[in-house]
Amino acid sequence: MDIAKVLAVCVVATVLIVLLRSQRPEIAIWLSIVTGVIVFASMLGPINYLVRTLTDLASRTRSGSVYFTTVLKVIGVAYLAGFGAEVCRDAGEGAIATKLEFAGKVLILVMALPVFVAVLETITRFLK
Repeated sequence: MDIAKVLAVCVVATVLIVLLRSQRPEIAIWLSIVTGVIVFASMLGPINYLVRTLTDLASRTRSGSVYFTTVLKVIGVAYLAGFGAEVCRDAGEGAIATKLEFAGKVLILVMALPVFVAVLETITRFLK
């Protein structure tokens, strides 16, 4: 799906959500969630292509694939936490959204810690 189609789906959904929110808020929330799923699903092909290409490039380096896997996981957690938080905010649950974002940040730090340690060890070796 190209950007024009994604834009069309999102604009139509937004107009419908705005119209429904005052009368049928439960339907408006579901429409928002379904729209997010449609947009995400439409991006699976391009995401798959991107991951395959980057995986191929990372496999050509000695240790790149380990770091690349970590980076992909971090990006995935960031996007999922962001999408989930926005759904929570759309439902009027800002406090839950904030907690979801916090959890995502903690998980990202935990996943990135081995890479950070490896960089520090490399710097330390060069300085000796």
